[in-house]
Amino acid sequence: MKEKFLEQTKREYSPEKRSLLLMIAGVFFLGILPVSLVYFSPLLDRQFGLPPLAFGVINIILGCGLAAAGYLFGGWAVYVQFTIGRGTPVPLMATQQLIIQKPYNYCRNPMALGAIVAFLGIAILAGSISAVAIVLILSILLLTYIKTLEEKEMELRFGDAYREYRKQTPFILPRLWQRK
Repeated sequence: MKEKFLEQTKREYSPEKRSLLLMIAGVFFLGILPVSLVYFSPLLDRQFGLPPLAFGVINIILGCGLAAAGYLFGGWAVYVQFTIGRGTPVPLMATQQLIIQKPYNYCRNPMALGAIVAFLGIAILAGSISAVAIVLILSILLLTYIKTLEEKEMELRFGDAYREYRKQTPFILPRLWQRK
């Protein structure tokens, strides 16, 4: 099983196929998921009798700021993964090269960090306690997946180079200074 998985990750896909997969994933992560969060979380708040998380203009400024920062950071990570790593965020079309350049030298999981920050911003913009709770729960699940499965897979694929990178680079909280 492990050998079959490693064989699949070594297969390189054309930029056109990777672009198509990114467009499909983009519909979900940039459209369906945020719209669902904004639409359904107030319904959950009412169902559970939770007050709105409404601070007026603060929700707008903080929510938009976090969403924009998260999407920009995550988008930068996807771009670098697509161009330098010749892969996608979807494990089906895995990167072909270990990426240690920016933004991957700030933290090992800039896409995850970007997504968490962006969706937290959307939850704040929605003014919903349920939305914030959903984002936090999904964040814990995502980080658990990365820590327990993805990091083992990266070690299998990239060996000592990945182990050294993991020693030098924080997991999720970014280091804002440069590695030497």
